[in-house]
Amino acid sequence: MKSLLMPVLVLGIAGSLAAQDTTHAAPPAAPPAAAAPASNVSVEAVLARSVADRAPQDTGTAFSDSVGTVVLWMRVTGGTGQTLHHVWFHGDDNVGDVSLTVGGSPWRTWSRKTIPADAKGAWHVEIRDEAGAVLKRIDFTVGQ
Repeated sequence: MKSLLMPVLVLGIAGSLAAQDTTHAAPPAAPPAAAAPASNVSVEAVLARSVADRAPQDTGTAFSDSVGTVVLWMRVTGGTGQTLHHVWFHGDDNVGDVSLTVGGSPWRTWSRKTIPADAKGAWHVEIRDEAGAVLKRIDFTVGQ
């Protein structure tokens, strides 16, 4: 019985050693290439009169000339660590650029723009990535 057990033990040990042999293993795969900065960013955005508990309040695209302040609220998925810009326009005039860093995913953030009472007419705000590409544009009117 002892002589029969010995070959089984030797084969069992040799089999497990062969399974652990890594001398013929393929070289490790190269790390994946980094994605383009904005390709993984998804943005939801709305205009509002205010934000409460990180949620937009009184949303819309038309505001009275006495609105005082308009908020661009956004929820960003992906893009952790990137800086996005809220670029505000009255007509064709750039009247503000707010840099916002995405701290996680998903991430909620917003910027405010003071609207003077005499700044009636067409407005828009663009959400841009670090390279300046427009990810989203929202048009709105004041006093009309």
